[in-house]
Amino acid sequence: MNPLGQPLSSPNPAAALQLPARPATAIVLAAGKSERIGAATQGTSKVRLRVGGLGILERTLRMIQAAGIEKAVVVVGHDADRVGRLATTAMPGRVEVVPAEGWEAGNGDSLAAAEYAVRDEGLLLLLMSDHLFGADAIEQLLCVRAPAALVDPHPSPDVLAEGTRVVVADGCAVAFGKELESATVDCGAFLVPRDIFDCQRAAAADGDHTVAGALTRLAARQPVLAVGLAGGSWWVDVDTPADLVRARGQLRRSLVKPGDGPISRLLNRQLSSRISMALAALRIAPDLVTVFVFLIAVLAALALGTSHGILGGLLAQLSSVLDGVDGELARLQFRASSRGAVLDAVLDRVADAAILTALGVWAQSSHLPTSALLVLTGAAVSGSFLSMALKDRAAALGLPPFPERTFGWLLGGRDGRLLLIAVCAILGQPVLALTAVVVTSWLAAAARLCFVWWRPASVRSEANTAVSSRQR
Repeated sequence: MNPLGQPLSSPNPAAALQLPARPATAIVLAAGKSERIGAATQGTSKVRLRVGGLGILERTLRMIQAAGIEKAVVVVGHDADRVGRLATTAMPGRVEVVPAEGWEAGNGDSLAAAEYAVRDEGLLLLLMSDHLFGADAIEQLLCVRAPAALVDPHPSPDVLAEGTRVVVADGCAVAFGKELESATVDCGAFLVPRDIFDCQRAAAADGDHTVAGALTRLAARQPVLAVGLAGGSWWVDVDTPADLVRARGQLRRSLVKPGDGPISRLLNRQLSSRISMALAALRIAPDLVTVFVFLIAVLAALALGTSHGILGGLLAQLSSVLDGVDGELARLQFRASSRGAVLDAVLDRVADAAILTALGVWAQSSHLPTSALLVLTGAAVSGSFLSMALKDRAAALGLPPFPERTFGWLLGGRDGRLLLIAVCAILGQPVLALTAVVVTSWLAAAARLCFVWWRPASVRSEANTAVSSRQR
């Protein structure tokens, strides 16, 4: 099993079958009765339960839409009317709701109900509606572009006991079933050709009305690649109240970004992600949160400029914690946009300038000469801007990203900068706050510059070529 989540073998079924590069349609099975989680559903379908402000089915549909899926066929059975309305609301104009008459016999019969709705498709994404995934899990499956199953090679004992096991041989899944002797389980996500419907009929004729039976027969006809779940990704099959709690916890932890500095990772995200999960149900627009956090930063600047160090320091740190909420809400609700990113970046820079200028105003009460104070304040403002500008410029040039986890310990990022300001302000030391920002931000900027400058010449040459082509 490749630990990086690549297919476990090198066969290329896509080339042999002449299948499309990526599927455009998904089949989502949402017909089950949800008996094991009845205490939470009160008799309705579990796919309506909210996780991070969205129903489970709604989250699944928005996730696949973000991944480029153009149409979803949602198969309903139990609580069909409400599940159908939820589906059509999640992907307006792109969902076809299909009732499954024999859904109680097994999820294989639910799959059969979707056949007429996908007659012209070559390769299909097949999902179980009660499974939640990390943002990159489905993408790594779609990239295979051939019949495949997303599998978990290292499930926990509880998951192994409940999950559908997969026998893997030479990188391909050859059998699916709960009774099999295997330490690998499927994640409820598959790429399947139209042959899956013939396989389902064959399985049903043998008395097997499960999707696992159809997949086993498909694997006997042609290679089905086993795609190992990447180490940084996750999935949860929501069958019980404990699974629901675990899904919410996994979703909250997924809000931590790889580039977060140490203060964000160890402090700010621990608070902001919990706030975001609580606010997600209110469907607040992320841009409104951006503006609200900016106003808190302005209040911090006013407090610091009037020598109210404790209040100003606390407000500055509060703005730092809440600064992550807008982006977290956007990711939770699939509402991220370039417009919101630009607004957030602009207001963050204005807030930084206001807070640092306010520190300079407060520092006039010290014995530092005015000229030295102006230089110190200017160096703090420019340093805080420069470190971020280098990061953005490197991204625009297509250079590999900086090692943010290493650079973060220089405290030159916004999370470290605002924490230093908060601590120094509470101690009544505005000059020390400015000095700390100057030292850390310029060190971080110098480190970024050196990282780019000493990068191998081949990488720099590729970046220069990309810039030249854009200019043409």
